[in-house]
Amino acid sequence: MKKSIFKICSGLLLAAGLTGCGALDSMISNEQVSNADNNQVVTVGDSIFALSGEIQDVLEEKAGETFRQYTLSGAYLEGGIISEMSVPEQFDLAVSHDPNIKTLIMDAAGNDILVSAILGDFKNCKTQWYQFGRLSSRCKNQINDLYVLAVNFLNDVDDAGVENVIQLGYYHTKNALLLLDSLEEAVDYGDKKLAQACANSTANCTFVDPRSAIVNSDIIIDGIHPADSGSEKLANLIWPVLEPLL
Repeated sequence: MKKSIFKICSGLLLAAGLTGCGALDSMISNEQVSNADNNQVVTVGDSIFALSGEIQDVLEEKAGETFRQYTLSGAYLEGGIISEMSVPEQFDLAVSHDPNIKTLIMDAAGNDILVSAILGDFKNCKTQWYQFGRLSSRCKNQINDLYVLAVNFLNDVDDAGVENVIQLGYYHTKNALLLLDSLEEAVDYGDKKLAQACANSTANCTFVDPRSAIVNSDIIIDGIHPADSGSEKLANLIWPVLEPLL
């Protein structure tokens, strides 16, 4: 049993920090920042932000000030067996430290799809050649459920008094250490529903779609996470939305 758990953890850690097992998520996440130059700007989310921390670094360099940061590798939108805190729990922690949050920068729901796809594709989110690009109803149903959770979370963020939300979507993964090119349709459908959640919630939410900007060379060898060039591109997509809010 211990060997099986070790293999699962090792496989996920090999995926360049997609997740951690138990407390290991904090070892492959950028350090939490609960007191910054500008405490009214807070980042929550998963390893797209947390693994290298470079997106936040670029944004802070542009702004000339630091922001609070609570992102964790492996974070789910709800629950999860990997990260010690989901994205909503990260937000709750930020509120407990200082409830005066003006702008929330975030992503969410990527791991809810990706982890199960890597560990056996239980929801059939990988599209095979014989499906002719048609996403399975099981995967669509999972994403539709995540849409409801995303709306509820964004409504809670609005109820907490947050004035602005910048929600980063997901880009297409690639075939590398893990064969993830077949998730394109799931990413497309997921981004569509995340954008709808952003628009249909009560929050003042702007959805940032990175799919047209990120190419394979912008992704590291795990096929998932942004390289330096990818992190810079993602920050550059966020910055025009963030800058007037500072």
